[in-house]
Amino acid sequence: MNTKEQLNPLLCNPQTGICEMPADANNTNQQAEAASTKPIRIVYFTDPICSSCWGIEPQLRKLKLEYGKNFEIEYRMGGLLPDWSYNSGGISKPSDVAHHWDEVSGYYQMPIDGDVWLEDPLPSSYPPSIAFKAAQIQHPEKAIVFLRKIREMVFLEKKNITKIEHLLAAAEYAKLDVDQFKADYEGTTAQKLFEEDLALARSLGVRGFPTVFFTDRTKNQLKVYGTKPYSEFESAILGLFPAATKNVIDTKPESLFGKYPTLCTREFAELSNITIAEAEKQLKELEKSGLVKSQPSKNGPIWKKI
Repeated sequence: MNTKEQLNPLLCNPQTGICEMPADANNTNQQAEAASTKPIRIVYFTDPICSSCWGIEPQLRKLKLEYGKNFEIEYRMGGLLPDWSYNSGGISKPSDVAHHWDEVSGYYQMPIDGDVWLEDPLPSSYPPSIAFKAAQIQHPEKAIVFLRKIREMVFLEKKNITKIEHLLAAAEYAKLDVDQFKADYEGTTAQKLFEEDLALARSLGVRGFPTVFFTDRTKNQLKVYGTKPYSEFESAILGLFPAATKNVIDTKPESLFGKYPTLCTREFAELSNITIAEAEKQLKELEKSGLVKSQPSKNGPIWKKI
C-alpha cells in the first residue's frame, strides 16, 4: 500500500497489521500511566470494527491464559471511523470496504465477511464504542464479553452494530443489566468516557490500532503496534518483568471452550499450539461428538460450545 492508501482508517494494512488514522499535529509523545496491583499494566487501544484488532484476538486470549496473573488490562476505544468524511485510498463509501475486509480475513486467518458493508453498512464506529463504555461502567470483564460479541456480530454475522437492537442483544449475552446499559448508553456518562478515551489516545500519539502499551510499576514502557505474532506480546511482558511466571494452558477442548465459549479455528490452533489444519480436523471431530457446533460464515466458521 502507498502512503495515500494508509491514510484511510478502514484500509487496514495486513502487512503491518495496523488500521491507521490520519496524522494529528497535536499528538504528543506521553506515556500510559501505570497504576496496577500487578507487576504489569496493559492499556489496549482498539475499536469494535478494527479488522487488525480482530486479528490479534488469538494472541490476546493466549496471553491472558499464560500470563494473566502478571498483568491487568484496560481496554480503551480509539474512534476508528467517526463518519464517512474520509475519502482516500480508494475508499469513499461503505461498499468500498467490502472487498478489503474479505482480503484481510485470509491474511489474518480470522473469519471476516465484508458483505456487511454492502447489505447493512455502518455509518460510524462511535455508537458501538460508546456502547462498550456503557458496558464498562457496569463491569469491566463483562464489557470484554460484550465487545467480543459485537465483533462476532459485525465480522461474521454481517450485523450493523450501530443499531440498538444488536447492542441490547449483546448486553444480554454478556449478562449485563440491560436496562441500566441502555440508560448509560443513551445518557451522557458513556459518551463522556468515550471522549476521555479519544483524548488519551491523542495525548499518547496513538494513530493506529491495535496499539498495546505495557507499563511496569516504575513506568518503564513497551509498545506492541499492529497485528504482531504472539512472541512479541510475550516479549513485552518478559522485557518489563523477567520474573513473570507462565501458566501451562490446559489444551483439552473442554477446558478451552470452558474459558472461551466461542473460538475461531485460528484461535483454537493458537491456544492448542497446533497447526490450522490440525485444528480444523479436531474441531470437526468435536462437532461430531456434540461438544461444539460450527457457525459458518463466508470466510470461515466460528465454533461454539454446546
